[in-house]
Amino acid sequence: MTVREAATGGAVAGAAPSGSASVGVRGVGKVFRRRGQRTVALRDVHLDIAHGEFVSLLGPSGCGKSTLLRVIGGLVDCDVGSVTVGGRAPSEARAQKRFGLVPQAPALVPWRTVEGNVRFLSDLHRGGAGTPRTPAEVDELLEAVGLSSFRRAMPHELSGGMQQRVSLVRAFALGAPILLMDEPFAALDEITRADMRYLLLDLWRRTGATVVFVTHSVSEAVILSDRVVVMAPRPGRVVTIEQIALPRPRLPEMEDDPAFHDHVRRLRADLRDSHQR
Repeated sequence: MTVREAATGGAVAGAAPSGSASVGVRGVGKVFRRRGQRTVALRDVHLDIAHGEFVSLLGPSGCGKSTLLRVIGGLVDCDVGSVTVGGRAPSEARAQKRFGLVPQAPALVPWRTVEGNVRFLSDLHRGGAGTPRTPAEVDELLEAVGLSSFRRAMPHELSGGMQQRVSLVRAFALGAPILLMDEPFAALDEITRADMRYLLLDLWRRTGATVVFVTHSVSEAVILSDRVVVMAPRPGRVVTIEQIALPRPRLPEMEDDPAFHDHVRRLRADLRDSHQR
């Protein structure tokens, strides 16, 4: 595995750059068995993610990105190795409601308004590890994504992009310290998807959550992340971790910066090389 840092200095493979790890993955392997066939989804994965860090898992379909996300979230057990979340097992962390999940589809409750959907998970998760946002904070989050005037709207009255904005605000309003995002913008058109990246960055900046983000898009991973984890096709494994040397806050014009294109070029080369490893 290659670890590339933005600054000079030694690096431990897969290690978070600073602070105690919010998530620790040690030698994780996962095998799925279906109809007598054995598929090695993950092999010997090592990764640390720091508190408040934004980490993207990048790779082709079938490389184990979503499986790793689910193992971290305690939705799937690993067969070998271990995962800790704030020093706890993922199942315990999930029971303590330390996770928020943003899936590909918004999965809004159809009979609740925008405001009702945003508050829905917070009402269910009271007493967990996170602190649900106050009504005033929820109002700020809705304002940040341009939904204040749609707070009384029903899901069927919203476009796909607006529904995904509601899904994002709902996750951040939960107050969970870790958000797991499984290609949340995959179904959106490119213009809407580009806008959503910066809305996501603004919500993340406001809340300080740790984000683990699955994507197929190299440019999306670069503009969003502190670090990008490149995964190889089956058996899924980490081949490169790149620290992104772009200042924050990230702005749309940075996508024209030579440093942005350098990262994109290197990561695309890593993806091509991963097919040969």
